[in-house]
Amino acid sequence: MSPQLTVLFVLIYLHCHIALGSDPDPVQDFCIPNLKVGAILTARLDILPCKNATEVVPEDFVFSGIRLPGNFSDTGLASIPVSPAVFPGLNTLGMSFARVDLKVGGINPPHFHPRATEIVHVVQGQVYSGFVDSANRVFAKVIEGGEVMVFPRGLVHFQMNVGKSPATIFGSFNSQNPGMQRIPSAIFGSGIDDELLEKAFGLSSREIGMMRRRFFPKKVKS
Repeated sequence: MSPQLTVLFVLIYLHCHIALGSDPDPVQDFCIPNLKVGAILTARLDILPCKNATEVVPEDFVFSGIRLPGNFSDTGLASIPVSPAVFPGLNTLGMSFARVDLKVGGINPPHFHPRATEIVHVVQGQVYSGFVDSANRVFAKVIEGGEVMVFPRGLVHFQMNVGKSPATIFGSFNSQNPGMQRIPSAIFGSGIDDELLEKAFGLSSREIGMMRRRFFPKKVKS
């Protein structure tokens, strides 16, 4: 086989591999999980048997849990993620969503979703919103009520309320289990060796310790 054909087959293989990396296409109209089997709810409800279609009701496709903001964190952020784990009607449809509220000056720290592209719609407020591409370029601007912005899959993105009133954002994902990693917590709250972090960020052991105490999960006493 010629080198050119070898390269071609490799590229085709990689393309197919990437195409198969997203949520699978549904093979039926819907699949409301049959929770009578006593299974524990997880984001992968597609592993459960479906309800009989005759038992499915309109309420299976309605969710009322984002009418009000969630609980606010120290960063002024309240987030309500909605996946099939709380809204079984989403099961096998390849999507999920979230309501995000930001107090004045509140932030949604840099994070990324390894399995989904996200599109955000500003319901109200003024939000500095953006992402960083693989060349470390920042694409960010202030978006206002009625505007939308898209964050490509796997890229770090962020938001900050720069207005004078609370902001509300609706985010939608093209995966029922997008996953999320917050950058500060992933670095300082994951148990990476202190010496490596000191060399990577030019911080002292004391400064690393301060960061760990802020982001490392507190141990619960038994």
